[in-house]
Amino acid sequence: MTGVVWKIARSQMRDAVRSRWLTVYTLFFLAVSEGLIRFSGVDEKAILSLATVALMVVPLVTLVLSTIYVYNAREFTELLLAQPVKRTSLFAGLYLGLTVPLAAGFVGGIALPFLVRGGAEPGQRAALVTLLAVGALLTFVFTALAFLVALRADDRLRGLGISLGVWLLFGVVYDGIVLIAVALLGDYSIERPLLAVTMANPVDLARVLLMLKLDVAALMGYTGAVFQKFFGGAGGAALAGSALLAWVAVPVALSLRQFRRKDF
Repeated sequence: MTGVVWKIARSQMRDAVRSRWLTVYTLFFLAVSEGLIRFSGVDEKAILSLATVALMVVPLVTLVLSTIYVYNAREFTELLLAQPVKRTSLFAGLYLGLTVPLAAGFVGGIALPFLVRGGAEPGQRAALVTLLAVGALLTFVFTALAFLVALRADDRLRGLGISLGVWLLFGVVYDGIVLIAVALLGDYSIERPLLAVTMANPVDLARVLLMLKLDVAALMGYTGAVFQKFFGGAGGAALAGSALLAWVAVPVALSLRQFRRKDF
């Protein structure tokens, strides 16, 4: 990380840490995590419930906050662009300055109640680490998608609307379409297309990894059996992890390209 990127990122991180939204975001996961641990009494149930909450809340909050952040940072961006600062360095600083605090807020809110109790049960530690990892990766994914939306749409309301549409697509509508397709094409061999469809949705990919780590793939029915067969091995897990990393790299590259071309 260059000195310029670090200075910009540090400045943005300082502003993010001081803001109320990051505090509320962290306290939300802290309260949910603490409550689920207290009332479930079993770490596996608590982690499973936390996974369900995280897969809905992390993309939504990340998209909304990141979209607003880009619009609010336009004057700051224009000011820095008037200086001898490369656009790549400025983009990296802005992106990391928001993504790192968001990811840290999520990880801290989830992990702290477990750490206070000495950590999760030995058999559930891998599942907890997986939850923290996929939550952080989803933060990086949807922050990049929000940057892309906000950089392409000049109107703030239009940008927020598109971001909410992205969340609905990946978090709600996508699963419904997949279920309908499975029901209609149940007589055909659709294992490979189903795997490809899952790779095309970072939320579904994260959900599958968590369900398999918690050993509850049977609760996912037909798709669970397919994913258990493919993702259960080390090679499948590596491929799934690589797919999530690709979901970080591709939106970041597209956002950077748009940032370079944009006339502020």
